[in-house]
Amino acid sequence: MSVDVRTALETLCAQRGEDFAGLSRMLGRNPAYIQQFVRRGVPKRLKEADRRKLARYFSVSESVLGGPETATEANGGLVAVKRTLVHASAGPGAFAGDESAKPYFAFDERWLRALTGSVPGKLSIIRVEGDSMAPTLNSGDDILVDLGDCAERLRDGIYVLRADDVLVVKRLALHPAGRRVTIQSDNSAYPDWPDCDIDAVQCIGRVIWAGRKIG
Repeated sequence: MSVDVRTALETLCAQRGEDFAGLSRMLGRNPAYIQQFVRRGVPKRLKEADRRKLARYFSVSESVLGGPETATEANGGLVAVKRTLVHASAGPGAFAGDESAKPYFAFDERWLRALTGSVPGKLSIIRVEGDSMAPTLNSGDDILVDLGDCAERLRDGIYVLRADDVLVVKRLALHPAGRRVTIQSDNSAYPDWPDCDIDAVQCIGRVIWAGRKIG
């Protein structure tokens, strides 16, 4: 552990008017923990959980306190989200054969964190085909899909589903009683799929954002 980390922590305390004992208690440690770390070098390195909590408390990068530089920091506060090379159909269905991905969008870290608690690896950009979800989603729209917010937390909302080897984007409406769900199209020209068994729904992820071309 570099002495610069201890100096940085001591400087942050001085700038914010914090005391070592108060920070130690915030971490759930004995009152002398931070003082011993800064002044005596014990422990040699902050525990990862302690470092993360201190970084959030002082609103600084973890790298300031001895952590590794993250991809977010290297990109100036932007988080890269990959685009899945398939389309989610709001129409007849798009075959889900090639699901490889590559970086496509970069989102502001704080904005993304307010939108979802999922890590970037659990997010994907997918393009919409068809008009069955119009006017909510139009053909050609890019949607941000949270792959970590799905089956275990299924609730009313718009989801990407897998049905007979195709991907579809539909609205789910859970029935108030029992494990049943209605799969809906926002475009009234398309039929709904009422009274489906919720356990038979193959959920890929929840749609949490959409972007589209104007004009």
